[in-house]
Amino acid sequence: MKKLIAIDLDGTTLNQDSIITDKTAKTLRRAIEDGHSVVIATGRPYRMSKNFYQQLQLTTPMINFNGALVHLPGKKWADEQETSVNRKIVFDVMSEKKNLKLDFIAAENRETFFIDDLNFFDQHFFASDFATNDNLLTINTLRTNPTSVLLRSQPENVGSVSEELKQQFGHEVEVNTWGGPNPMLEVVAKGIQKAHGLKRVINSLNVQQEDILAFGDEHNDVDMLKFAGWGVSMVNGTDQLKSVADDITEKPNSEDGMADYLTKYLDL
Repeated sequence: MKKLIAIDLDGTTLNQDSIITDKTAKTLRRAIEDGHSVVIATGRPYRMSKNFYQQLQLTTPMINFNGALVHLPGKKWADEQETSVNRKIVFDVMSEKKNLKLDFIAAENRETFFIDDLNFFDQHFFASDFATNDNLLTINTLRTNPTSVLLRSQPENVGSVSEELKQQFGHEVEVNTWGGPNPMLEVVAKGIQKAHGLKRVINSLNVQQEDILAFGDEHNDVDMLKFAGWGVSMVNGTDQLKSVADDITEKPNSEDGMADYLTKYLDL
């Protein structure tokens, strides 16, 4: 039976240097050539992940912002969906930035971003050559509700910040951690998870839930692995994710763990 392979990026498909190795890329291409489908499901915005979509030469729908954006890159798609966060929450969080011990706050849409402190602008992280005052997050620049809100704190603070945000705004938003090297929190609309986006994708592609093979490493992958017919946690994944996974890779993302698992599982 052909599978829909749902892949997280950071900490899963990407290695410790945030790249897709030749081995992983070739393995995913072999899976596609064998008739399987590959769908990226990431917390990243599209502009920070479209290079991986292009590298893998995908033509499938893509899930960004942990499910807040489900789209077919570069094309019109009847099942496209984009949800947003009330901009008032962004400014409420900004007013508590010091108490929450945040380094920066960024509000993002599909192609644009706004950051409250340009000193924290990083070309690689924001996938942009430069930032101007137009990218400065203020009540005058952020005129519409963003698709996602990114918050960076120090690693030791991420857990407490997440709990505080859930207590204050949990009735309106979901708060997820990012995988990979950056201590990031992502805020999206209530009820939005990767599984939400994946359900939309399989309904459009007429794929059965039991034919989903999903890979992840972080808290924001829990619902996706539980939703999938077969959910696999990376060995470098969180204990929470491992507890709901059907299986765990033998090797971490830094050693092409997903590629090795796919090769054996699909007999590539």
